[in-house]
Amino acid sequence: MSSTPSTSQESTVLELAQHQPLLRARDLAAHGLPTVLLTRLVAAGKLKRVARGVYSLPGQAVSEHRSLAEVALRLPKGVVCLLSALRVHGIGTQAPFEVWMAIPPNTPTPRVDQPALRVVRMAGASLTEGVEQVEIDGVQVPVFNAAKTVADCFKYRNKIGVDAALEALRDGWHQGKLPMDALWHYATVNRVANVMRPYLESVAA
Repeated sequence: MSSTPSTSQESTVLELAQHQPLLRARDLAAHGLPTVLLTRLVAAGKLKRVARGVYSLPGQAVSEHRSLAEVALRLPKGVVCLLSALRVHGIGTQAPFEVWMAIPPNTPTPRVDQPALRVVRMAGASLTEGVEQVEIDGVQVPVFNAAKTVADCFKYRNKIGVDAALEALRDGWHQGKLPMDALWHYATVNRVANVMRPYLESVAA
């Protein structure tokens, strides 16, 4: 007995979810599949809604940074920054319960029900330099590199605390993740070279 079109389409969606752990309506549309299938599969318990407009297979292994991938899907112009970026790079002891994202100044603050979101406004080179793509659960997530993140920590020290910035610098330096020339470059980009100078001279001594 051959499958009905709807059953065949549901199978295609589930197969898609195997290869793409975080699935969106636009992913179905790109394959010519009706987005109503998502609602139907959730009702049948074959998919679960993990965030607004984002779906995944039930019981699927969740990576440590899954929340970053979920937010990146919702904020295509955003870049993971500050405490969340430190976590990605394995620097320091900060364990933020919010996802820290940098977005352009004129971008409206998105309504994200979960996970909790902390938005920082950046513009120009501060937003575009030092961005690398990290794959998390099949999603290409833009994250500031380690040196840019540490420079950001000093620029936004009033938001995260000077102690967190100093810890990030010292720990990242001892781990060999922070080339001095890169630190100076991003300190200049962020206009905090004078602020960072004594600390950079201290770790390099």
